[in-house]
Amino acid sequence: MTDPRLRLGVNIDHVATVRNARGGAYPDPLRAAKLAEAAGADGITAHLREDRRHISDTDIEGLVAGLSVPLNFEMAATDEMQAIALRHKPHAVCLVPEKREERTTEGGLEVAHDEAKLARFIAPLRAAGCRVSLFIGADRPQIEAAARIGAEVIELHTGAYCDFHAEGRLEARDAELQRLREMAALAGSLGLEVHAGHGLTYDTVQPIAAFPEVRELNIGHFLIGEAIFRGLEPAIREMRRLMDAARG
Repeated sequence: MTDPRLRLGVNIDHVATVRNARGGAYPDPLRAAKLAEAAGADGITAHLREDRRHISDTDIEGLVAGLSVPLNFEMAATDEMQAIALRHKPHAVCLVPEKREERTTEGGLEVAHDEAKLARFIAPLRAAGCRVSLFIGADRPQIEAAARIGAEVIELHTGAYCDFHAEGRLEARDAELQRLREMAALAGSLGLEVHAGHGLTYDTVQPIAAFPEVRELNIGHFLIGEAIFRGLEPAIREMRRLMDAARG
């Protein structure tokens, strides 16, 4: 039976963005991670990018050493990142597409055209005890490919759904929500654990949280922004409340 409690992973990348805007050590992403944990986060997500634009190698070391909840290590499928993951052995590794020029992750990972390469890439991560997740769009061929290559988890990209909502394009939003719902069900039927994230806010989280197949939501930018106005712990507690209400 599916656990009715939906897990919340809090992405602390943009605490590091604020720190790096000025240099120095403040604000500290590890401190934010500990506050998130105290507020009810079930895990912490951090994306170590090739260009180190926010999270640094030192941040990852601190998170691995200092967290009591699982670390979800987001990374591109490169040799450098694989070596870092194998050295630290985080609880989870989420593979995401990465372009140096993008502001944030755009679109999902291309799995269907790179099955052999990705299968070879994830094998040593799984052997090291890392739970491997693939960040993908709500697309049948990508989900079926993820199941074939041995991924344990997929994370559905909710960015288009959230963008349509923000733009007031309600028909497009509802169509995307239905597509996400159908693909979550497909992934669950294939034995994949289903997560979701990207762009979720208080206004958009509940329809996604209500999907019975979804086990975890990963939310970051909105919560770090909302923390400016209400504080990090209250911002996370409100998200947790909305998720629990949707699940109930």
